[in-house]
Amino acid sequence: MLEMRPDCERCGADLPAPAPGAFICSFECTFCAECAEALDDLCPNCGGELMDRPTRAAKLLEKFPASTERKLRK
Repeated sequence: MLEMRPDCERCGADLPAPAPGAFICSFECTFCAECAEALDDLCPNCGGELMDRPTRAAKLLEKFPASTERKLRK
């Protein structure tokens, strides 16, 4: 199951689990749309392709909550 990380690792922008606009690689490194575009849709951590992260339905967020651990890299 996806962690649904709450922020962009590059700029720290909030990326709520039920909202579109997040991009992830196969290791779940997470970036906002603007940063993914600036990175040419390639993860700077592993070199993998950044893809649209699916959203999680609100009723399922109660049972399977998103991660709250922020991953901003400074």
